[in-house]
Amino acid sequence: MQRHSLLRRGFTLIEMLVVMTLVALLLTLAVPRYFIALDNGRTRVQQQNLATLRDAIDKFNADLGRYPESLEELVVKRYLRHVPLDPVTEAPDWVVIAPADPQTGAVYDVQPAPVVAKPAEER
Repeated sequence: MQRHSLLRRGFTLIEMLVVMTLVALLLTLAVPRYFIALDNGRTRVQQQNLATLRDAIDKFNADLGRYPESLEELVVKRYLRHVPLDPVTEAPDWVVIAPADPQTGAVYDVQPAPVVAKPAEER
């Protein structure tokens, strides 16, 4: 009787294939949702970074009566600790919008930089 129990210890090939099929099916459902959630998170962080930059620009203007010459001036004058990264492009690239009157400064508003596709060899 003991010899029979030793032979039946492992899984059969069919059992392994069924389990692997179920795992693959679950992954096909979970992985796309994960990447969608990741993209949504990056978009939310980007929106928050834009709100922080715009708030710092407005405070700078309220205090000094002019707009900053660059985003780095907000860091130098301690309105920001650092220029935040754009989480979508993973770079501190922002499109700077100048005010109507150039005498009042160079940075009136900011927008996210356009996303440029990376060449295939960099991926």
